[in-house]
Amino acid sequence: GFHLSGTVTEPATATEPEMTYKVAISFDRCKITSVTCGCGNKDIFYCAHVVALSLYRIRKPDQVKLRLPISETLFQMNRDQLQKFVQYLITAHHTEVLPTAQKLADEILSSNSEINQVHGAPDPTAGASIDDENCWHLDEEQVREQVKLFLSQGGYYGSGKQLNSMFAKVREMLRMRDSNGARMLTLITEQFMADPRLSLWRQQGTGITEKCRQLWDELGALWVCVVLNPHCKLEEKSCWLRQLRKWGEMDVCPLEDGNYGNELPNITNALTQSSGHSQDSLARPRRTVFTRAIEGCDLHWQDSHLQRIISSDFYMSPSYQREGESLLFNSQGQPLWLEHVPTACARVDALRSHGYPREALRLTVAIINTLRLQQQRQLEIYKHQKKELLQRGATTITNLEGWVGHPLNPIGCLFLTLTEACRLEEENCLEISDAGDSKPPVYQHMPIATGSQDSGESYLSLALEVALMGMGQQRVMPEGLYAQDKVCRNEEQIIARLQDLELDPVLVQTLRKQCILLLEGGPFSGLGEVIHRESVPMHTFAKYLFSALLPHDADLAYKLALRAMRLPVLETTAPSGDVTHPHHLVSVVPSRYPRWFTLGHLESQQCELASTMLTAAKGDMLRLRTVLEAIQKNIHSSSLIFKLAQDAFKIATPADSNSDTTLLNVALELGLQVMRMTLSTLNWRRREMVRWLVTCATEVGVRALVSILQSWYSLFTPTEATSIVAATVMSHNTILRLSLDYPQREELASCARTLALQCAMKDPQNCALSALTLCEKDHIAFETAYQIVIDAASTGMTYTQLFTIARYMEHRGYPLRAFKLASLAMTHLNLAYNQDTHPAINDVLWACALSHSLGKNELAAIIPLVVKSVHCATVLSDILRRCTMTAPGLAGIPGRRNSGKLMSTDKAPLRQLLDATISAYINTTHSRLTHISPRHYGEFIEFLSKARETFLLAQDGHIQFAQFIDNLKQIYKGKKKLMLLVRERFG
Repeated sequence: GFHLSGTVTEPATATEPEMTYKVAISFDRCKITSVTCGCGNKDIFYCAHVVALSLYRIRKPDQVKLRLPISETLFQMNRDQLQKFVQYLITAHHTEVLPTAQKLADEILSSNSEINQVHGAPDPTAGASIDDENCWHLDEEQVREQVKLFLSQGGYYGSGKQLNSMFAKVREMLRMRDSNGARMLTLITEQFMADPRLSLWRQQGTGITEKCRQLWDELGALWVCVVLNPHCKLEEKSCWLRQLRKWGEMDVCPLEDGNYGNELPNITNALTQSSGHSQDSLARPRRTVFTRAIEGCDLHWQDSHLQRIISSDFYMSPSYQREGESLLFNSQGQPLWLEHVPTACARVDALRSHGYPREALRLTVAIINTLRLQQQRQLEIYKHQKKELLQRGATTITNLEGWVGHPLNPIGCLFLTLTEACRLEEENCLEISDAGDSKPPVYQHMPIATGSQDSGESYLSLALEVALMGMGQQRVMPEGLYAQDKVCRNEEQIIARLQDLELDPVLVQTLRKQCILLLEGGPFSGLGEVIHRESVPMHTFAKYLFSALLPHDADLAYKLALRAMRLPVLETTAPSGDVTHPHHLVSVVPSRYPRWFTLGHLESQQCELASTMLTAAKGDMLRLRTVLEAIQKNIHSSSLIFKLAQDAFKIATPADSNSDTTLLNVALELGLQVMRMTLSTLNWRRREMVRWLVTCATEVGVRALVSILQSWYSLFTPTEATSIVAATVMSHNTILRLSLDYPQREELASCARTLALQCAMKDPQNCALSALTLCEKDHIAFETAYQIVIDAASTGMTYTQLFTIARYMEHRGYPLRAFKLASLAMTHLNLAYNQDTHPAINDVLWACALSHSLGKNELAAIIPLVVKSVHCATVLSDILRRCTMTAPGLAGIPGRRNSGKLMSTDKAPLRQLLDATISAYINTTHSRLTHISPRHYGEFIEFLSKARETFLLAQDGHIQFAQFIDNLKQIYKGKKKLMLLVRERFG
């Protein structure tokens, strides 16, 4: 039978009644070719009822009655039986069938109708002809709708996951050799190309979003897989090629390197001196996500050597041919496959994806043998050139195309092919998505299926070896943010897979051997002695290697990690000549260097590697020394060195046990380096860094504190040295923390005082007060600090600073010194007539109050200074009022007599102050009247009332005030309304 029909009952649930559905399935040569079900559910996969009926037929074939095609049954009926059959059929379904039956009857009775031109009649229950296409049923409309929906959600609501599972479905179809795989991929691609966001991104010149970009990559890789199907027909391939070219020519088609070519070519040109890359980016052909698949259409599988490799585990060269060079076999007689590596790996991926796992493994082994041979040859060439390359200190790069981060993911593909052969589970299922299961896979060694491989080798050890080879390949940093980001992402993916491997003795041996090769390697190795300055850094890879090797061969682990610490793109300083701060060249000379978009990430990886080594070397002074030197030589960012110092400090001071002095000293040394690096540059974290350094030095001990106090000028600004460093060192907490004896406390205090005096000399404005505070307990030092303040007062200090120190002196019980400093401060001050809210007013009032309390002489000395500096009438009248309220000299300076009499405003020194106040009122009045507006009239009258109070303090004050008012009336008679108010109040 070719047609299966049945009814499927779905049992009742709490919310739904029992339902029965009619299902019909057509099949042909073991494939379901079409389905219909009464449930009407639309999906790219079959509904549960179709699956139930299919499984029933598979599991209970004897329960399903097998019938001849309906045409055979009809053939056996006579005229009456046929008439009966048709009438019964129409009666059973008259509502649906009657119109069709009538139409067919009319056509059959009409002699020239189309139906009568054809011999025979169709039979849905009969099978297709042998030449007909037979493929699994795929609901194309449904595929289109779903892809369109997921794309419209832009990667949200798990739509990215859904699209990835559709890609996985395509891979599954390919593996089952279901011809719908390519059809489904075509439908998906058509929807991707119709995504309205593509033209939007292109117009705006912005890149495609990260999530979307990864989906496009997978789409491109799947097409490479499809066109490399080893058993596809030529016409299929030419049909795919036409489609791929059509998509690739559309201007919205995303480019392989992830941008729309809007980056400036001169900046992104990767290699400045290499021949292969010197042409302008604009001259390069446009490469879209489909370019690799289009190129893949030119590849074929007819090569006889390739055919022999993939079809036999025992394909070897005859032993008599093994002398001399051969392009087809290595010296052990094992076959080689000398194709461009990513292309060769794409073949492996295609074999694996199309359900040829054994063939994929055989080709993988041939590729790895080829890579090994190339590694050996490059090593030999390098040995001859080594001396010259080391002298030059640079190397050219043999691999212009990196394998890690490559669109075809060659290393990931070989690694997966090999590890799949070693997975311990019921069925060797393909790993579909990168998300994978939460529990890591378990692997076992599977010996390589040839009699010729080295003993002890397995597919698992080959997987490790090829991953290490690929990751260690020296390669140029690619252009553009997307390609650079992809290198980092791919590297992390491979390392995550490597971490799933349990390192047993066999794998440790592979690891050591490959690490030694990478260290000795020349231009082909990113861990070789000399590398190109735009070589992709090895920090992430080296961190994995270091951790993996450490328990087995610590010397090799450190040698490798220390070698990898370099970041040559930052080594060459810009030609501007400032050698002390190596610049990030990216920002300095954009026209000559590539843009390393991921530089920040790479530097943090370098820092991670250093931190891993520091942690491991805890307690080993010699190792810590070498790690420290590597950090100081290779890391150029102060914030990263600070992070390392903090990490080291944390590890060195665990909460539950004693501190580790070796690592603490390293933390301190790194901290000191940060201080020197950031001393003359602005850094927003500087205060935090300085505080941290003092904490670290305290933890190291008293000698470290003495040392930073003595060499403060190379580490701190004078302000930091006095206000943060010395102040913290001298605090009660520090002394308790260190439990110091008296001589040690004295030594620290003496260093702090010396520092304080040096800072006060260097920067009196900002350090004088701190210096005085720090020197309080030592008479000589305190006197010295005071002298420094007095010397600096006339030139280098502001009135605010001087007033602050003067108040401090009064508070410390030095009122005469306070008076001297306040007098000096007054000479720097100038208060205009309208500055009646100036912040210095409080200081002026305080200085006058201090002078008044000291006595008549001091008041007499300060009043001329006040008169000279203060021109604001209200402030002057305030001072005058305060001075007349109590008798001077109440401070009771020893050895002075005090008359206890109030002072008169008629005699010096208050007479001078009174005159100044009256003239200030007169000047202020004229100034105010030049710009007065009616809404300020009331305020002005009040001001005149205040002025009258001051005038009246003088003997002939009332006469002076009357004359003053008359003057005003005369000069400002134009302001009639105002003068009316003046007359009303003052006559």
